[in-house]
Amino acid sequence: MNRYSISGFVLFCQYLIFCSVFSCKPKTDVPPYVIAIHGGAGTIGKKNMTPEREEAYKQALTEALDLGEKILAEGGSALDAVEKTVEWLENNPLFNAGKGAVFTHEGTHELDASIMDGKTLAAGAVGGVRTIRNPIKLARKVMENSPHVFLAGRGAESFGLLHGLDTVSNSWFDTEHRRDSWQKALENERQDSLHGQGYLNQSDDIRFGTVGCVALDRNGNLAAATSTGGMTNKRWGRLGDSPVIGAGTYAENGVAAVSCTGDGEYFIRSAVAYDLVARMKYGGQSLKQAGDAIIHQKLPAMGGMGGLISLDAQGNIHLPFNSEGMYRAWAKPGSRSINIFESFN
Repeated sequence: MNRYSISGFVLFCQYLIFCSVFSCKPKTDVPPYVIAIHGGAGTIGKKNMTPEREEAYKQALTEALDLGEKILAEGGSALDAVEKTVEWLENNPLFNAGKGAVFTHEGTHELDASIMDGKTLAAGAVGGVRTIRNPIKLARKVMENSPHVFLAGRGAESFGLLHGLDTVSNSWFDTEHRRDSWQKALENERQDSLHGQGYLNQSDDIRFGTVGCVALDRNGNLAAATSTGGMTNKRWGRLGDSPVIGAGTYAENGVAAVSCTGDGEYFIRSAVAYDLVARMKYGGQSLKQAGDAIIHQKLPAMGGMGGLISLDAQGNIHLPFNSEGMYRAWAKPGSRSINIFESFN
């Protein structure tokens, strides 16, 4: 062995020692930020979707995505990105959240929302609110300005007033499309004579409908937020999974952020959002493995339909659903995707 070979061998040994001391590992290619959104897994059937309506939904998803991505690209937090994006979706009458929320059996609107900070595991949620313009803003106020996690009904609204949130009349949330869906549900209820249970037998575009956002920011923080008007023709103060931390929303740094949409009763019973995180954290599953097992195996076996958007700490995205479609989109530096019916991300 010549002196050059010896010298190279010595350098290689020094490199190995350095790596063993400082735990050298190949760096993963984590993007500086990632965002994903959904507008509900309950979509109008593809055969009934007009090109004009499909374009309107895709344009709305694009604008919401632009807003959230801009916040993240400029160094904003994941928490701000998910709140502001969901707020924008709440203000768009195409979606079942805020303006455009579905009607209850009594002809009113009851709104639910939740938000979670993956860095601290702090969370806030509200249920059954009727006059707060943007429930997601109220959920964040609960998280940051109260000792509680979940407030409901008049108490939640009083808390919102205390903190200066905008209020509107309940009729402000009305839209003609949602009123038509409500009238259809009432007629179905009368026809099948289920004594107040008819709303459980509905088409997907009446049963499902939620908005949500998950994000990863430049500091590696994850966050998730979800908002909904609930189920068309709902009664008795029914609440679904959207405002339930661990069922419809969950985020934990180093693992994943999740926002769900679908049959709320099944998502609650299955603790879907936390189940995905737990499968990764304790079971060693990947984001895709966990999401697919829940959406394509666990929920269907129970009779549940819907989907979720998810994002892990490495910036991987997975948006599985088992319904006909799910309004969804994602973006990271240099790439994005917007889909409704296709079964890929």
